[in-house]
Amino acid sequence: MSRFIKPSVGSPNYSIMTIILCWSGMAVMSSLYVTLPLISMFADIFNITLTQAAATGSVFSLGFAMGCLIYGALSDKYGRKKVIFIGLIALTMISLLLGMVDNFAWVLVLRGLQGAAAATFSPVALAYAVDMFPTERRVTTIGFISTGFLIAGIVGQVISSLISQQYGWNAVFYLLTIVYAVTTLLVLRLLPKDEVHQSYASIWSPLKQIGTLLTQKNLILNYIVALVLLMSFVSMYTVLGSYLSGPDFGLSTNEILFVRSIGVVGMLISPFAGKLAKRFGVRNVLRGGLCIAIAGLASLGLFPSLPLVIGMSLIFVAGIALAVPSLVSLISQLGGKSRGIAVSVYTFILFTGTSLGPIVSIYLMKWSSYLVTFLLLALVLGVGLLAACFAHRDKPEDTNADQK
Repeated sequence: MSRFIKPSVGSPNYSIMTIILCWSGMAVMSSLYVTLPLISMFADIFNITLTQAAATGSVFSLGFAMGCLIYGALSDKYGRKKVIFIGLIALTMISLLLGMVDNFAWVLVLRGLQGAAAATFSPVALAYAVDMFPTERRVTTIGFISTGFLIAGIVGQVISSLISQQYGWNAVFYLLTIVYAVTTLLVLRLLPKDEVHQSYASIWSPLKQIGTLLTQKNLILNYIVALVLLMSFVSMYTVLGSYLSGPDFGLSTNEILFVRSIGVVGMLISPFAGKLAKRFGVRNVLRGGLCIAIAGLASLGLFPSLPLVIGMSLIFVAGIALAVPSLVSLISQLGGKSRGIAVSVYTFILFTGTSLGPIVSIYLMKWSSYLVTFLLLALVLGVGLLAACFAHRDKPEDTNADQK
């Protein structure tokens, strides 16, 4: 195993690196989604409203979003792997503390800190992949990392539901503690150390580039896409759980769990985004993925048949799974020499949208039917499609495949 500690001495084992990054992405981002199935439980245990209980997801996303703006710059100065490693240690400790508290105020505080710790992985791992992988493997690797992020949306909910039903909500965070401890060791042993090129640079200098980035029309348009992507993903699963447990279907908790689990199938298309981009162009794959997701989301409330609802949810997830790695690749290219902070801003915006997802979906369900809620969420995602259609190439890109 020691031969993987410094693969840069020989030939890097890109397959091992990809597997570790994909696993770590799934493990880290599962912490975002574990509270979605716990919202009703929190409301009952702590005697609060569903909207207040949903804040456990929102404060995580806000902490995550704020952290994304800082850790990319830190990784430029101190190294990507070092930031990821220290972040995983912090994530392990905070998850342990979350399992030990019994006060909702402390749950909120620690969830915010957990989000801030989790942010050490996502933007930094994407920058690590751009730095360490050759151009021809980059989109595929980002696709696998994105698959880990997306699968976390299902795995986090499923594991949380199973564990909380049997052992209580605290046990969910004890399990996460073990997972993060193992992941920390895997990253330490199996990911090669990256080179630090800006060790003497100020960590604030990349942040000063944000103003310049926000003058680029195409980046702004792609950031609009980022805002609505995971917002619609989290909102869909929040609404779907309520829809399936309601009078139209009356599914049990375990049956809803099964429906959520099937969503993993739709995410398996994400690693193929790179091959599709080589053939059709990254922009076309992004727009196509958004079209597919909108069609699936808008159709969810139209059919009273459970198999059709499951089918539409799979179509929606598949569209999101195609759009995410394509969008990361585009923003990385458009960022040019500032790609590190460009990806960090992307992640900040992406998870700002995620923090809004549970709150938006609960309010929509309160004031409208499930059919109208799904249609409105599809309309929000349609804003992203419109932005993607207006975005064009405004500078040389990294690969010929992306020039469409």
